[in-house]
Amino acid sequence: MTADEPTLHLYSDLAWLWPLWGDVDGEYAEWCGVVHRLMHHHARRELHTLLNLGCGGGKNVANLKQHYAVTGVDISSAMLDFARQLNPTSSFIQADMRTCQLAQTFDAVLIDDAITYMTSRTDLARVFTTAYAHLAPGGVMVVSPDYLVETFQPNETRVSHAASVHKPAHLDVVFIENNYDPNPHDDTFAGTMIYLIREHGVLRVVQDNSTLGLFTRAVWHDTLSGCGFAVHETAGIAHPEHPVFVCVKAGEIENHHACGTL
Repeated sequence: MTADEPTLHLYSDLAWLWPLWGDVDGEYAEWCGVVHRLMHHHARRELHTLLNLGCGGGKNVANLKQHYAVTGVDISSAMLDFARQLNPTSSFIQADMRTCQLAQTFDAVLIDDAITYMTSRTDLARVFTTAYAHLAPGGVMVVSPDYLVETFQPNETRVSHAASVHKPAHLDVVFIENNYDPNPHDDTFAGTMIYLIREHGVLRVVQDNSTLGLFTRAVWHDTLSGCGFAVHETAGIAHPEHPVFVCVKAGEIENHHACGTL
């Protein structure tokens, strides 16, 4: 979610659903284990601090804080409330990840699925410029797009249920995700989320509609390298068709790159 994106229910009045969607100790732990290994393999400096841009409700932070002193940045105050509850010893800042300036550098940066809310190449570059500016020389960034143009599945639909370990007995929630690309010639697709919420057996249906970014593999590589990163690509874990980009900052930028500067 960005400042100019209409506020979604999941990031406002339905933010209380977030702890029910995805297991901190399951899929998030597995993903963060991969992130940790990739960062240590590619980094050219010791890793002690990490900046999580677009940290959401802090589930990645909950796993990564075992290895790093983590600072999380997100634009949603409701999500940051959950992140702070889950990670009371970590630092969180409400800001736009395209423009934040924290006056400090970090050894590593993680950008997870929040990058999907970047709907233009300009905004994609602004996020990577921000990340580059906050990385110390030799530091490493991991970013993983949910979708590429080359692997996008039209009308893909996924259904998941509330994590039972966190779910009150009177509540049941089904999450339905649908992705559709109404215009294959632009850099976006339409993401629809439907929440089937049953409280004491009474059904409530709520829908979120988002415009999300969809770029080619070449655009990702060109934008990242244009911001100064040395880029390495590997396959995702749960979905091998979703790439993971591991990006190393070799040193300070000597001149302005095409993506701009802070």
